[in-house]
Amino acid sequence: MLIKRLPSHASVDLALGDGFFIRVIVVRVVVFVVLALGAVFMVPPGEQAGGNNPVPNNRSSWDLNWTSSYGGFDTPERSERRNYIPVSFVPHQNPFYCALPYNDVTHGQFKPEGPLVIPWFKQAYMGQGQSVCWHHWIAIRKGNRTCYAQWEDCGPFRTDHFQYVFGSEKPKPNLNHAAGLDVSPAVRDYLGLQPTDVTDWQFVNTQDVPPGPWRSYGENNNFVLARRQMEQKLVQQGNSGNAKK
Repeated sequence: MLIKRLPSHASVDLALGDGFFIRVIVVRVVVFVVLALGAVFMVPPGEQAGGNNPVPNNRSSWDLNWTSSYGGFDTPERSERRNYIPVSFVPHQNPFYCALPYNDVTHGQFKPEGPLVIPWFKQAYMGQGQSVCWHHWIAIRKGNRTCYAQWEDCGPFRTDHFQYVFGSEKPKPNLNHAAGLDVSPAVRDYLGLQPTDVTDWQFVNTQDVPPGPWRSYGENNNFVLARRQMEQKLVQQGNSGNAKK
């Protein structure tokens, strides 16, 4: 399906051949503050507030110690990055991350609409107040390239716009040309995004995430955890076999 290029302030829903809707939206590249996260949308973990970024990113909506959890500052400077990560350290979390303007939790409780609007709520439920949105995967497409990232923060600017994130509304007007998605420096680099750009995105299940650099790093990464469990199992089997000899 061809995606119509839109002016930077526009947003529209397009129906795909299978009836699924994918949003064409403005995305901004930001830098996060974890001392390590960066973003086209985000203020990489570690970046302070200022300009069009009114919220510091040394913490996220779900992690008050995001910078520490990430392992450092996710610099957006291309000269200081290689293979989608900073050259100065290996991130402890997935460098492919993003933010959407909704948080399913407030004051330790789920918001009333959460169980009704989040498609995977029942399957992902782990207990009252434990976000089912945090770490969920999304596919982000620019032209003929698709990148996969995990939902790690809320924004731009809002944390209550479920009508856009899970429905058909357009992003609300904001200082960043009505941007409806923030992305990390790794996502920016993989897709070749400008500081403010137009892209489309959709939620995906973990089993539908294909091989790629987004599977390589992170204590929050399903694929890293699964690989580690498999390696531990093989080691245990090897030790058990040696003990029987």
